[in-house]
Amino acid sequence: MSSVRLNLAVIVGSVREGRFGPVVADWFVEQAKLYDEFTIDLIDLADIDLPLALPPTPPALQPDLPRPEGMAELTRRLDAADAVVIVTPDYNRSFPASLKAAIDWHYTQWKAKPIGFVGYSGLSGGLLAIEQLRQVFNELHAHTVRDYVTFPSYYLLFAPDGTLRDPQGPEGAARAMLDQLLWWGSLLHDARRDRPQIANR
Repeated sequence: MSSVRLNLAVIVGSVREGRFGPVVADWFVEQAKLYDEFTIDLIDLADIDLPLALPPTPPALQPDLPRPEGMAELTRRLDAADAVVIVTPDYNRSFPASLKAAIDWHYTQWKAKPIGFVGYSGLSGGLLAIEQLRQVFNELHAHTVRDYVTFPSYYLLFAPDGTLRDPQGPEGAARAMLDQLLWWGSLLHDARRDRPQIANR
């Protein structure tokens, strides 16, 4: 397994006013910091220029789209990521348009990388969004790890200071997912380096 320190990108998927996503993301980042093997990059899509309208589909041999200048920093950070965690609510049984835009503007940046999920919402805890995101990332040749973290009725679970009232269950779930991201991230990091044919296709 690779001895290289892995770059873990944690993406806040919601951009709406009054969103709770940054609270959940900050909590997860603290869990990830317990792993010396990760360098953590917290990406907030609210800070990114994310047009919803995509340009014409490029030729098959050129899968990446020409992107607006304001997206260059996001693209650079996704390129550098060895593993990704998506922090998402679910809106109307799906995930936010901002997150879909960020995904669709990129292609090779997701390939042969492990993806984990942290969901939050009312009854489902974000599971409806997570299940749809698994399908999307599968199409992009990413690997979604089995375990996830979910916060149903999140507004009851977090104290006003952003800490969890009962952290034991979520912390255990975060460890399980981070362990999988580390394992897959190390293997796929080396595979992209040593056998890049699929990752670059």
